[in-house]
Amino acid sequence: MIGRVRPIPSPNIWHWPDVYALENAAQDVDGAIWAALRELAPFAGRDVVDVGCGEGFHLPVFAAEAASVVGVEPHLPLVRRAQARGLDVRAGSAERLPLPDASVDVVHARTAYFFGPGCEPGLAEAERVLRPGGVLAIIDLDATVPPYGDWMRADLPRYDPLAAERFFARQGFTMRRVRTTWRFPDRRTCEAVLRIEFSARVAARALATVAGVELPVGYRVHVRPAGVVVTAS
Repeated sequence: MIGRVRPIPSPNIWHWPDVYALENAAQDVDGAIWAALRELAPFAGRDVVDVGCGEGFHLPVFAAEAASVVGVEPHLPLVRRAQARGLDVRAGSAERLPLPDASVDVVHARTAYFFGPGCEPGLAEAERVLRPGGVLAIIDLDATVPPYGDWMRADLPRYDPLAAERFFARQGFTMRRVRTTWRFPDRRTCEAVLRIEFSARVAARALATVAGVELPVGYRVHVRPAGVVVTAS
């Protein structure tokens, strides 16, 4: 199995896990992403793996309905934090999942690893662990949706969100755009989160735009059933 020697760093959660936990709690207060997942990648009564799960924030939501759920995370300090909370999170990477062949029904990844071209080894690994009838669900921020998408592109001028969408379409995924809301408990938390997500310049621009503690954010939900054969393009 071909894999990277080192995982791709995720500075926000790796460096500021406590602030990122507050960010997780503020995201998708409408439950729009979960509603899309339940429709497009049903997980009730099924075995789920959450790839790049961090300290396992989403695992309890899955566990309330799924037959089983396990998280996989490459950053060992986050693995330890999750395990200290009693969650089944294992050290591993998207390219090397610590799971047997055909052992899960749903592979879920949210804003982790699967950002477009270059993630093919992880796609192949997801296919390995999926059972027939299973599904791979990839959720990423939609950088075409303002204002958050504008801030993303300001910090990542080489990132082409439309090229990423075309990549996933070529890989056999369907896509749904989801609009949801981030709502913070107070202004201080809002400021802390935006400062770990963006450069100082862009964070200042974002904070000048957000008047209170709430902002609209767009996501893409990419879904592919197990067993899709993708030919080289």
